[in-house]
Amino acid sequence: MANSPWSCVLWDVDGTIADASAGILPRVARVLEEMGRPPMADDQVNLWIGPPMLESFQALAGLDRRDAERAVARYRALAGEDGYAESVRLYDGVAELVREVHAAGIPQSTGSTKPENQVTAILAHYGLAPEFDAIHGAVPDADVLDTKAHVLGRALADLEAKGIDVSRPVLVGDRHHDIDGAAEFGVPVIFARWGFGAPSEEAGSIAAVDSPAELRPLLIDG
Repeated sequence: MANSPWSCVLWDVDGTIADASAGILPRVARVLEEMGRPPMADDQVNLWIGPPMLESFQALAGLDRRDAERAVARYRALAGEDGYAESVRLYDGVAELVREVHAAGIPQSTGSTKPENQVTAILAHYGLAPEFDAIHGAVPDADVLDTKAHVLGRALADLEAKGIDVSRPVLVGDRHHDIDGAAEFGVPVIFARWGFGAPSEEAGSIAAVDSPAELRPLLIDG
């Protein structure tokens, strides 16, 4: 195992490993239109990518809980029709870094509020699933608000159950939700600036990087 300050690495997915905006945004727009809601405001487009959809349909679209659940169900049905890995691209250099971290013997898991079946489909499509010791995403039920903390808790417990050292974990993410959720477990966060988070969301991270090349020496020594 290569020298590393971390015993394991946790990865957010949307905005960190993958850019799924080409599929997410049209689906959200269609759901809002079907429900008779105003379209996304121009200054809120990026806010839709990363947080749990159940939260976003309430906070950004002003839906009550019941209508938000209906919206999430419709959104996920559209995602299933489109294909979970369609309209998804990996950020340049991220797949190579994930493979390098794995080759260095550093255990990895995802910790995403994207539904777990979608995370699995994307990683399998791009041949990255074998690089992870565990894959964790949100519960896909439309009426469940599965927060970043919930998902990270399951990921850490799963890694520990597999005999993996979770005493020095780190999370790579691009939104304040990553920092807030990780804080519940005392997990430090490296902020990926290539994602959808605003500069103000970096607060609380231990470092912010502009590219996977800048991230690499923070994960792997040598």
